[in-house]
Amino acid sequence: MTPEEYRQLKAFARQDGALLSLLWIGSFACYILGIANPLWAMVSMILIVASPFFAANRLRKFRDGAREGSISFLRGYAYTAMVFFYAAILLAAAMYIYFDFIDNGYLLSTINQVLSTKEGKKMIELYGMTDQIKVSLKALAEMRPIDYAVNMLSVNITIGLVLGLPIAAVMKREAVNSKL
Repeated sequence: MTPEEYRQLKAFARQDGALLSLLWIGSFACYILGIANPLWAMVSMILIVASPFFAANRLRKFRDGAREGSISFLRGYAYTAMVFFYAAILLAAAMYIYFDFIDNGYLLSTINQVLSTKEGKKMIELYGMTDQIKVSLKALAEMRPIDYAVNMLSVNITIGLVLGLPIAAVMKREAVNSKL
């Protein structure tokens, strides 16, 4: 790969990473709303499940538009890993901003409200998780905004490295040499 091709790969990956981050930030917002409303939780899950398909579609557009219809497995993997990397950085920044300036304890108080209902208490008892829930809620309360952001950054980069393999394998296409 030439330096020019590498710059092109990074430029397209940054753009598509920004688009993927919008999908993830929307999913995060739906997750926050979904703690109290199951419909939003379902929308959040759908957006998350759509992420690898979105990334594959963006790789296809890169392959067909910028690469003239061909891309190797390694170049496709590098592109997909970069897309997930850039998206993870932007999502981590958005999560940091949310938890530091917007949340003000909303997430934790909503989880406590849901778990304090009759149904929530029954579910916790049914699964025998009373002590684990208390420990988990205490740990959540002690987390700083940067902890949430760094945790999601590392998780999403890892997910990108893993999902990049099948996406690149499916989307690779060798150049067709036409001899006329």
